[in-house]
Amino acid sequence: MGGLGHYLESDGIPTTQISLVREHTEVMRPPRALWVPFPLGRPLGAANDPALQLRVLRAALALLEAPEGPVLEDFPDEAAGGKDDGAEAPWACPIPLQREPEADDGPATVFRRELRGLQPWYDRACEQRGHTTVGASGLGISDLAEFLLAFLEDTAPTNPCTQLPLELALKAAAEDLKTLYFEAVTAQPGDASPTPAALDDWFWQETHAGQLLMEIKRHCVKSQDPALAMIANFMIVPVARSSWE
Repeated sequence: MGGLGHYLESDGIPTTQISLVREHTEVMRPPRALWVPFPLGRPLGAANDPALQLRVLRAALALLEAPEGPVLEDFPDEAAGGKDDGAEAPWACPIPLQREPEADDGPATVFRRELRGLQPWYDRACEQRGHTTVGASGLGISDLAEFLLAFLEDTAPTNPCTQLPLELALKAAAEDLKTLYFEAVTAQPGDASPTPAALDDWFWQETHAGQLLMEIKRHCVKSQDPALAMIANFMIVPVARSSWE
């Protein structure tokens, strides 16, 4: 985004941006940037806090008043935005997500069972919020699950996402799965709101979906298709979560 800002400003279009990694922004030296102390993926801060998000947007837009750059300012409201401070109320997913399969159940069976149990909470989230951010792949929930499971058997399964090449279809499907789980679990009753870090730990450590994506990475990173191997290696599972290596 910093490079794009330089390009647009060369045509006389003023730009501003939000930075999550200050070190990168210091190197890129974009015309105007607001650094925020929030986790990756949360450029506007904590979810369900429109007042905070509005403050972030206003702070970023206020930088347009600077006649020239580079300008890099820090967002002052560090207390908000989902940083872990140890003070959050405990929370728990309202459905039991057991990591161990029952009897001779394989990973596909336990994942499908888990997804079926979570889907009512996802439906409730859609009803409460009036929208969903699931949809990058364009697949329904059942088709999404079967597409991802197919990678356990074949690193080049049939691609149901005709508008995307296979590697981008995999990335979009993985993002949809994670988003579905996050939206579902945050629709649970109670006042406690999990931090982004707590949600991340829950998904990768306690769900079969997280284990499925790790297995997909392990399979696809060895693919002869360099684009698929690259996507699997860097964009399916966070590097810090790649415990299979």
